[in-house]
Amino acid sequence: QVQLVESGGGLVQPGGSLRLSCAASGSIFSINAMGWYRRAPGKKRELVASKTNSGDTYYTDSVKGRFTISRDNADNTVSLQMNSLKPEDTAVYYCKALLNGGNGYWGQGTQVTVSS
Repeated sequence: QVQLVESGGGLVQPGGSLRLSCAASGSIFSINAMGWYRRAPGKKRELVASKTNSGDTYYTDSVKGRFTISRDNADNTVSLQMNSLKPEDTAVYYCKALLNGGNGYWGQGTQVTVSS
């Protein structure tokens, strides 16, 4: 099993920045990829960004050029740097770890609110 603890959410004005972090513990050697999802009010949960152990990176179109995902294998964390935030980025953001066997584990979620 893998445990994930997220931090870094909050309230920010449009155009501002936030950095989300997610620390993994447990069976970390089984992790194949880590990523960030979000669920906005009234919408389905969507994949925002992900990064595999080999470095392959994915971003959903709406965040390209604004968000950057990074992983630190030394302390088993994944971060999401979010710049030029927009009101439509408001959502609960979830960290996810995907294991080699296909199992996935989720963090508890952290609220990001972009509002003036």
